[in-house]
Order: sequence, then C-alpha cells, then structure tokens
Amino acid sequence: MTRVIAVASAKGGVGKTTLVSNLSHVLTELGKDVTAIDANLTTPHLGLHLGLHMVPKSLHDFLRGDAKANEVVYYHPYGFKVVPAGLSVNDLVGVDADRLHSFTLKLLGKTDFILLDSAPSLGKEATLSLKVADEILLLTNPNLPSVLDALKVAKVAEKLDKVILGAVVNRVNKKDELSAAEIEDFLKYPVIAKIPEDMNVQKSLAARSAVVDYNPASPASVEMRRLAHYLVGKEFRYNQGLWNRLLGRFR
Repeated sequence: MTRVIAVASAKGGVGKTTLVSNLSHVLTELGKDVTAIDANLTTPHLGLHLGLHMVPKSLHDFLRGDAKANEVVYYHPYGFKVVPAGLSVNDLVGVDADRLHSFTLKLLGKTDFILLDSAPSLGKEATLSLKVADEILLLTNPNLPSVLDALKVAKVAEKLDKVILGAVVNRVNKKDELSAAEIEDFLKYPVIAKIPEDMNVQKSLAARSAVVDYNPASPASVEMRRLAHYLVGKEFRYNQGLWNRLLGRFR
C-alpha cells in the first residue's frame, strides 16, 4: 500500500524541501521505495536541493500534457525517485495543476511512499497537495507566526478528512519562542520530531547533498533519522560511537 504524505506549512522558509529530501534518503535506507514530488509549482526547490534541476522534462511538462508520467520521474543516486518541477517562469504557462492528482494515482501501488513537498500559503496550489495526500506532516518553526500558520494548515486538512501525523518542529534552539508543549497546545497535535538548528544543514545544501549523508552524526541528521523510523514503525537506536565512526570514515 502506498502512503501519500504531504509535508505542509502555510509559511515559506520553514524547511519543507530539506525535510522531504532527507526523509526520502533515510526511508530508502530503511528499505522503502520512495518517490519525492516537488508540488511547489510556483517556487520549486527540490530539484535544486538534489542536483536534479537541469532535467529534460519536469512535472510541469506532465501538467501541460507535454510528457508522460514516466518521463518526469528520475532516479537519484541515493536510491529514491524524484519528480522535479520546472524552474523557469515560462514553465507555468498552460499548466493544469489539477493533473497532479492523476499523476499521483499513476504511482499508487508502484512505490511505498510518496512525499509531497508542498507549496507555502493556503492558496490553490498548496491546498491541492493536501487534497492529493492521505496523511499530513505539519512543519513549523518554534515561533508564534509559524505555529499559527501550521494551525491554519491543520484546520484545512481536518476539513478534508486527512490524517494529521503530527507536528515536526524545525530549527530548534535554546532561544526558542515556544516550547514543544506550547506548540502542542496550539495545534492540538503531538510534536513527533524536534530538529535542532544545525549549521551542517546549510553546508549540505551548498553541496547539493542531504544532511543525513553529508554529516550522518550531526544533530539534525540524527533527529531526521528518528522521524523516518517513527514513520515506518521501527525503533530508532542511536549509538553515538557508531555514528561518529561512520562520520570519521566519510571524512
């Protein structure tokens, strides 16, 4: 059975693309077949993050009717599949965004996980990802504006009868405006992951790499791995010595 999960937030810049790319990598390591889709049609970044931004055909080509579904799916060296969106403003011309649903339907039964990198805001484009998905991961930063935007997403998802898996709090540090308990009080959903502020994330983005590969023992990498294990129902056992040895070999 294919699980279709949208990583969603009404606020931009909270880290949706970073989370999707890293979860895709770790879920693949856990033996799952994963397809990551850049559903942010206006300002897509997933292809950039993963070094797949110069592809012959993108999701936009399918949405215009200029490509078949299999022509816009690319295998990443990490082992998962990526459906990048086009980066040009011209790619938006003639696009039928509603075809995203039919595209996703073509993947059902052919992959274990479909991860949607949703658009920010609650416009038609972002809401479409919520409609296509069966499950929602609410992504937020630990500040009031971000949490309130995540709450709006939760309300829309509830009206669509979607399963909300919980909240992922990104860029957690000691100077946070809100604690996990306060965020749970606002959202009425559990915080299932707290990803710490980590300079390795920015370094990995510059290297066009997932942070879980760039620095497997970094704080953000460890928490993303914990979240991936949670999604597949596996216990996560973190052995700091083991991860440090792996990191040493990588370096």
